[in-house]
Amino acid sequence: MKVLGDDIPTLKLIDCAVRLFVIPLSVASIWLTVTNQQDNSIYGKLEFSNLIGLEYMVCISAISAGYALAAAVSSWVKYLATKTWVFFVSDQVMAYLMLTSGAAVTEILYLAYNGDITVTWSEACSSYGRFCSRLKLILAFHAIAICCFFLLAVVSAYRVFSRFEPPLLPSKEAEEERT
Repeated sequence: MKVLGDDIPTLKLIDCAVRLFVIPLSVASIWLTVTNQQDNSIYGKLEFSNLIGLEYMVCISAISAGYALAAAVSSWVKYLATKTWVFFVSDQVMAYLMLTSGAAVTEILYLAYNGDITVTWSEACSSYGRFCSRLKLILAFHAIAICCFFLLAVVSAYRVFSRFEPPLLPSKEAEEERT
């Protein structure tokens, strides 16, 4: 199935649209993270640079936004568009990097809400409520971006492996001859 005439395949259009959709999600999560801070008169100021997991997420989000833009542009360059293995491997790597940074933010959010009694960490969201609320929004944007990268990984895998013939299943006669 093709849309916009016979020149642009639907899969290529979906691929490019999802790549471009990831960019504002990543930029929004970066901006919200970098500007997320709250001051408490008892415990002091909490900002993203106090938590290494948030710094990691900012770095991975910046890399993912840059990669998504570069991949969207290069998918229209005929020479690079034929290199489906490059997109397949890089989409897989980006999906897993996004997943690891999402896991880091999820862990931070879990500890902020629940603490860890075994190491005497109390929960922090009662003291830093606004910080925690923005952290949930950041995680939501990041989770949507992760889903987009998983979709891109599936699309690029389909592009790579659809070029090959499916394996032949042995017929019943061949099975009977083997036994």
